Amino acid sequence: MRLAHVLPVLAVCLIPPSGRVLGAPADRPNILWITAEDICPDLGCYGDTGARTPTLDAFARQGVRYANAFSVSGVCAPSRSAIITGMYPTTIGTHHMRSKAVPPPCVRCFPEYLRAAGYYCTNNVKTDYNFDSPLTAWDESSRKAHWRNRPAGRPFFAVFNITTTHESQIRCTDAEFARHMARGRPEDRHDPAKAVLPPYYPDTPVVRNDWARYYDLITAMDSQVADLLKQLDEEGLADSTIVFFYGDNGRGLPRGKRWVYDSGIHVPLIVRFPDGRGAGTVREDLVSFVDFGPTVLSLAGVEVPKHMQGRPFLGEQKAEPRDYVFAARDRMDETYDIIRAVRDKQYKYIRNFKACRPYAQYIDYMEKMPTMQEMRRLNKLGKLAGPQQLETAMCTEIL
Repeated sequence: MRLAHVLPVLAVCLIPPSGRVLGAPADRPNILWITAEDICPDLGCYGDTGARTPTLDAFARQGVRYANAFSVSGVCAPSRSAIITGMYPTTIGTHHMRSKAVPPPCVRCFPEYLRAAGYYCTNNVKTDYNFDSPLTAWDESSRKAHWRNRPAGRPFFAVFNITTTHESQIRCTDAEFARHMARGRPEDRHDPAKAVLPPYYPDTPVVRNDWARYYDLITAMDSQVADLLKQLDEEGLADSTIVFFYGDNGRGLPRGKRWVYDSGIHVPLIVRFPDGRGAGTVREDLVSFVDFGPTVLSLAGVEVPKHMQGRPFLGEQKAEPRDYVFAARDRMDETYDIIRAVRDKQYKYIRNFKACRPYAQYIDYMEKMPTMQEMRRLNKLGKLAGPQQLETAMCTEIL
């Protein structure tokens, strides 16, 4: 292992973990996270006129909508490792997609600090951190995990991960897709013929169908968010619970998921407070996934450990707004790569450290998407040009 790879880990371990409780138990709010997979801010409340998301649009009117929230990677596992630890994946060795890392011993899952402070912490159900979730991370992590299972009098931190919008569901069978859409109204379905495609996609029926399905699944997910919010209301918990809604990485389509373009890392983030503070407002602050864990600790009255690289953007320990957010692309499944990105509110710089490798490398899982197959087919026929051709090029001289 190179010294440059070791030093960040050594620096982390030299700082002892903290997690000291700062507030009185009675002052601690409940906190609910609702996560949707593989979506950009393609919601009505973000100005997308093609979206049909009545629940999330109403939720945004009740809460604070963040315009500049970003993942640290274009894919789930490295990003989730950042969320759960407050650390960059490139620091703790969790940056390769589909790997099994062992983080430094002082790096913990942030719910461990919440549990030590008296919170009941549940996860329903996905972990996918690129490391084994320790037994101490959650009171319960399963498909049955719910705040309802908590002992009386204890505040809760509960996570619900909605998989309906995952890329695999865009290309699922017609029968499976029909089950996803069973609760929807016919008028809420998206007409492929009316889809407004990004310029880096070829305009064909196959691509239009995938794009319309992506939006249909967002509509189906919106109704699942409504179910969770209804449960909170019916149990009289809405007035004591801070609710986060966010996406775990960008669109599950070519040039989105797995890449560090905004289409791969720009995600929706909406936070609703029980006292209605900031209702209907939009924040332009840059927010990174490494900030999520420290922010929850700040809201819960738990001291943010000094080794965490994230910055709280809410609560009594709120830090100064970020000037930049950072992202990385490394090995994606079986395909090796090294790309880094840095962004402020206006500009973005992407550095490709392996420009000698194919631009659109083969990744078996990604190749199952009909849009990707269509782009490969058209490229072989010489029918792509401009950005469409670039997205399927098998060699590049771009630095």
